[in-house]
Amino acid sequence: MAREFQRGHKARISDLTAGTDLYVGVQISGPGLTFDISCFGLDADERLSDDRYFIFFNQPKSPEESLQLLGPQAGDTESFRVTLEKIPQQIRKLSFTATLDGAGQMSQIGPGYIRIVAGGEEVARYPFSGSEFSTERAVMLGDFYFKDVWRFAAVGQGFDGGLDALLKNFGGEVAEEEPAAPQQPQPQAEGAVPGFAPPAFGVPGTPAPAPAPMPQPAAQGFAPPPGATPPAPAPSVHAAPTIVAPLNTPPGGSPVPPPPAPPAFGHPGQQPPVPSAPPPPGYGARPYAPHVPQAPVPPPGYGQPTPPPGYGQPPPPGQVLPGQMPGQQAPYGVPQGASQGAPRTPGVLGALQMFKETPTGQRWTQQNPKLVRADLGMGGQPVLARQGSMVLYQGKVDFSYKGAGFSGRIVGNATGQEMQLMRCTGQGQVFFAEDATMLHPIELQGDAVCVSAESVLAFDESLQYEVRRIEGHGIPGGALFTMQFQGTGTLVVKTHGVPVVLPVTPTTFADANAVVAWSAASQVIVSSQVRMRRNSYPGDTGESVNLQFRGAPGNFIVVQPYEI
Repeated sequence: MAREFQRGHKARISDLTAGTDLYVGVQISGPGLTFDISCFGLDADERLSDDRYFIFFNQPKSPEESLQLLGPQAGDTESFRVTLEKIPQQIRKLSFTATLDGAGQMSQIGPGYIRIVAGGEEVARYPFSGSEFSTERAVMLGDFYFKDVWRFAAVGQGFDGGLDALLKNFGGEVAEEEPAAPQQPQPQAEGAVPGFAPPAFGVPGTPAPAPAPMPQPAAQGFAPPPGATPPAPAPSVHAAPTIVAPLNTPPGGSPVPPPPAPPAFGHPGQQPPVPSAPPPPGYGARPYAPHVPQAPVPPPGYGQPTPPPGYGQPPPPGQVLPGQMPGQQAPYGVPQGASQGAPRTPGVLGALQMFKETPTGQRWTQQNPKLVRADLGMGGQPVLARQGSMVLYQGKVDFSYKGAGFSGRIVGNATGQEMQLMRCTGQGQVFFAEDATMLHPIELQGDAVCVSAESVLAFDESLQYEVRRIEGHGIPGGALFTMQFQGTGTLVVKTHGVPVVLPVTPTTFADANAVVAWSAASQVIVSSQVRMRRNSYPGDTGESVNLQFRGAPGNFIVVQPYEI
């Protein structure tokens, strides 16, 4: 039985099927509307750095034929063949899109879907309809993306600007329209590319006779036709080490790949900062302004860590959207703000446009660095949040007291890890914030993370949490405590200031009052430097007790520039 997805849902391909030779079908229609359905093959920076992996009616397959356009068949408006093991290493995401060719908008479409078929059986389906859209003329329907393994995400994100806005979103170039004679459409076999027989491939059941192929429109200048010389490529990003692609979809920007940036703390929500003072010198991969001197070179052996699973990366410089500072982009999976390329509204609304609410497409959406939104209607799971952290809600939402029980209160009081929580249920959206602290949604996918109860703002009720003891010696009581969260869901962590994520090495120490979180697989012990003779005199440093972290490569700690 096919697994049905809602917008924002994700899953490993291996959890859906053991096959790697997949059929992807898209069904979309509307009265008087014509659609172009395409697939973008993106690199680790989620850019269309190689035009040969833009699969559409004028370029029906990739060089090694890992991606093939099959045409309409088995009731699908358009279909593709995806062979995962053939996809080259530089392609880390496949984005399946639909755009309008001519007048109209996506709110006019009827019920449609994108589905995955393997071995003749439908294994996944994401249904959608025009009620989910408004004036959009292009929409990203679903993504295959590589994060340790290949995964599928139901996206459902629209663009008012149509195919041009979609190309710019992926870093492509839109060519100027030329008054050349229209290119004649190439006839295709019914539902297949040359050399590939649909009956032998994974279309479920006996496919119905495919309708006669519709005349395809001529290329509209957004990509070079086959054989044309592609534009000069941007500096290669394939020579750099491959990073696990975060679940982010950056909007369009400069075709030049962005400079390296420090990993941001958190993953699924958007982090468009409101206008604020520039970050302090030394934060990030290079100084913020030219007049700030370069930070000192790290000591030998201190490498830059790969962001751990569940931690996203900050958006590179690109197009400015409402609610963003210039030079930053929105993370993947979060709907873009206002229409790309739309004129600015005059008057008061125009002045406040950059602070408008970010349209939701995920269960958790970050509105700005200090405000996060939870959609209770997605996933069906209640949200647990710190009491009094709600600043706004929409819809029918009920807030109830979440007690820890008698034993829970005793443990919380004894360990200092007591959380005063409320339970948010119903159908609507709830906005959370507290004391203007910075918020970082972390998506857990079966893994675990340790966070101090003081740094927790909200989380999905599906997550399991418990008090964990930190071993130690040399201090009264011999131990400290923290909260461990594990399971599948999102945890929102708050910090005072911009945190830093560091790899765990045998010589990694952190102040217990400044550390925010760390990977649960790390070994943590209390390190004491108390010397009776030294501390019997005035002038103690105040840094006598620290936490020492040890662990295998891939473990991390998160430290804030503030001591509680």
